[in-house]
Amino acid sequence: MPLNRTDGHLNDVDIAVIGAGAAGLAAGLRLANSPLSFRILEARPRSGGRAVTDHSSFYPLDYGCGWLHSADRNAWHDLAKAAGFTIDQTLPAWGEQSFNLGFSQEDQEAFAKASERFNKRIFETANTTRDQSAAFLFEPADRWNPLIDAVSTFMSGAELEHISVLDLSRYADSEINWRIREGYGTAITTIGAGLPVTFNCRVKEIDHSGPRLRIVSSEGTLTARAVIVTLPPPLLLSGALQFRPDLPRKREAAAGLPLGIANKLFIRLDQAEDMPADGHLFGRIDRVQTASYHLRPFGRPLIEAYFGGALARDLEAAGPAAFFDFACGELALLFGEAIRPRLHFVAATGWAQDPFCLGSYSYARPGHAGARQKLAESVDDRLFFAGEACSPHYFSTAHGAYETGIAAADAALGALLTRRTGKAS
Repeated sequence: MPLNRTDGHLNDVDIAVIGAGAAGLAAGLRLANSPLSFRILEARPRSGGRAVTDHSSFYPLDYGCGWLHSADRNAWHDLAKAAGFTIDQTLPAWGEQSFNLGFSQEDQEAFAKASERFNKRIFETANTTRDQSAAFLFEPADRWNPLIDAVSTFMSGAELEHISVLDLSRYADSEINWRIREGYGTAITTIGAGLPVTFNCRVKEIDHSGPRLRIVSSEGTLTARAVIVTLPPPLLLSGALQFRPDLPRKREAAAGLPLGIANKLFIRLDQAEDMPADGHLFGRIDRVQTASYHLRPFGRPLIEAYFGGALARDLEAAGPAAFFDFACGELALLFGEAIRPRLHFVAATGWAQDPFCLGSYSYARPGHAGARQKLAESVDDRLFFAGEACSPHYFSTAHGAYETGIAAADAALGALLTRRTGKAS
């Protein structure tokens, strides 16, 4: 939707929202029920941000978020269900190994116990020790440390040595994980489809020195009484968006909240009937640099492979074929070389090189557990911030982004309506 122009300028609004990802769309949904004018400015040619479903293949493929994490308390679940999307309640088999290939039942049980002990240490020590690297909690020489670390790369996009134990301990997970058959990205963009979004509109500067905020974009300039910023931390840190006057506290917060890298590879599988629907495999159990394989998601003849951390970044830099070659090698070790002719490349993601986010989802560096609160703080009750990186308990998720978008919209509405009426609304 184009911005209206008057004498070469963009029409002013009460509230401008920067970014049409999950947080920006959530803010828009809340603002749409208010008496104030607003517009969402999105640099991409589409909405959804890191929630994107590709429909060019035989099946919808979620390149970004794919799981309704904590689905029993996830706002997108209720919205998607109300919009008529199909919720698949098949729980993931992430900790299991189909066929026991390279991972005996005895070893699986030992790994589960080691993981349980590690997670227990996270919560037991988080408030009794300084904010340090989560890798500090490894049991020395435990054989399962590499696989625990590999799981961290899938969950956080980074190895545990890079992650704040205190921040990690604050993540809230109901362990109910469902999927949307038509695609999580499809659901999010459909739910936000009626909102006033201007695409291909890159915001370069927000001048908050005057009585109204002046927003300079690739499509022109407009003013607003308040702005909700939903850009991921790397973009705030890079200077892609400039604040006048500068906001060094925001840059400091962004520096403590890098985006980890989690990429996906989709493989078409011939003779898929001998694979269990919604099965799972770890490529290796003895090293961090391995992939996690979701066999036949939704019963489809596909393998959805997950790569995280340094491995995901290195393979992305080498190109899509590198993901496929790596996966074929691991699967051949498990099934034998006869599996190779049955595997066909479909697609691979590359979130580290995406200029609109520069990563997948946030984690806090050791010593920066307070960065999320700093990032989320408003400035002069006129600049508000949202996005999964601002969520204290649901970071790295689309529902965390949603909740922060709603909170930012409520805060902006409260501030502006109070000024308009001279009293609390």
